[in-house]
Amino acid sequence: MLVLVSYDVSTETSAGRRRLRRVAKVCLNYGQRVQYSVFECKVDAANYELLKDALLNEIDLVEDNLRIYRLTEPLSKNVQEFGRFKATDFDAPLIL
Repeated sequence: MLVLVSYDVSTETSAGRRRLRRVAKVCLNYGQRVQYSVFECKVDAANYELLKDALLNEIDLVEDNLRIYRLTEPLSKNVQEFGRFKATDFDAPLIL
């Protein structure tokens, strides 16, 4: 499944800035950055739970905001891309 992870981490303190880096690192372990605080992650059900748990362990539920969207199939009808950035197609060969 393809999920979209979006977050807003308070960076007013050094602890917040550290949380921001840790949240981004967790997301990079599961997917690709498509905007500063938005990641596309292709995961199965088990890795979805691991991703969600890892993110919940990093954020501060009082100061931060985390949203995870499960994108429904068919992605070609539900995801449209415009502009310069082109996401990696996880189903296509990665070696050219």
